[in-house]
Amino acid sequence: MTIKTSSTPKIKIDIPENESLRLQTLDELQLYPVTPEDNFDNITKLASFICKTPVSLITIIGQDKQWMKSATGTNVSEIDRDISHCTHAILEPGNLMEVRDTRKDMRFAENPFTTGQPPILFYAGMPLKAPNGAAMGTLCVLDTEPRTLDDGQKEALKALAKQVENLFELRRQNLHLQQVREQLNVRNTQLKDFAGTVAHDMKMPLANIIITSDLLRAKYGDQLDLQGKEYLHYLKQSSFKLSNYIQGILEHYESDTLTARNCEEFDIHDLLEGIIDLLNIDYDCVINLPEDNKIIHGNRTALEQIFLNLIGNSLKYTSTEKIVINIHFREDKDFYYFAVEDNGIGIPQDKQEEIFELFTVLAESDRSGNRGNGIGLSTVKKLILSLDGAINVKSKVKKGTTIEFSVKRVL
Repeated sequence: MTIKTSSTPKIKIDIPENESLRLQTLDELQLYPVTPEDNFDNITKLASFICKTPVSLITIIGQDKQWMKSATGTNVSEIDRDISHCTHAILEPGNLMEVRDTRKDMRFAENPFTTGQPPILFYAGMPLKAPNGAAMGTLCVLDTEPRTLDDGQKEALKALAKQVENLFELRRQNLHLQQVREQLNVRNTQLKDFAGTVAHDMKMPLANIIITSDLLRAKYGDQLDLQGKEYLHYLKQSSFKLSNYIQGILEHYESDTLTARNCEEFDIHDLLEGIIDLLNIDYDCVINLPEDNKIIHGNRTALEQIFLNLIGNSLKYTSTEKIVINIHFREDKDFYYFAVEDNGIGIPQDKQEEIFELFTVLAESDRSGNRGNGIGLSTVKKLILSLDGAINVKSKVKKGTTIEFSVKRVL
């Protein structure tokens, strides 16, 4: 329906007492410019069908205009607020306004929609309220003939209006969550930049402390008693520990850039053998690679970081004389699946979910007497999730641990 209005002068309207709050609520919903959405269009179609009217609208009442968030039966997208039926309806937010014959209502008798062609002679609108009580607009139905709604139609119109209110509230919550997420992203970026700067700035002084302790021992070692030498050893070991901690922080935050690198083809055995060489293992250790040496296509750099942490943990957290590590692999059309199985000290059942949390340390020390920093496994999980994979742990205390993970295949 195309509605044409006559040239009747504009009509003075009443303004809700909470107009400022109402307009502020509309601004928070960010409904301008008004764009069509299926969820709202479905409601106006249903309202028109139930009420048997040719036109149904979801309207938004702005300061000077009324916009149609959804319109069934008309192509009108906006009108001046002072000729809007809905601007009268929002004056009583809790009540359905029904005008059975607009020609007989002094508010609308001279309204250009009443005198225009085709005329709007029937109106029923249910205000749409925000949680703060402000009326944002209406769900309304219109007809070109005088009529009335039965009780069932009125209740249905109210129920549909409630669904529109729910959609508006969901929109408000989503906008709030989006704002919070943006703020968190900014703060996270600032934190990462700060951590990276501090970590880099601390590496050189720590290296100087380690070198200086070695120089002191070499040059003045014969002048130090046993306790003095122990102090130097403690200073050097503490510096190494702090240096490893800083390196872990850098790797954790720099892991974001690993998944952005280009993928490549490589064979699994070559990847794992390179990592084993890098670890420079001097324990009695057997590492069994997957039986089949498959060629895979993926992010080699990220997988190197993952396996370096997992195999390193299997080497460190064990009390057995002979370390045995089994690495498994399988694949399907969507994912690559890996597992690192060891015969180490194991993880208590009630602690297995915690091990992937940043800075969580369960064991008092590793086989060399050093305490971990709780960064490695958090970095591993972060990398795996960024590769659209998943990770889980199976473990028994004093029996060993198996960490299984998947990464999505890259075509």
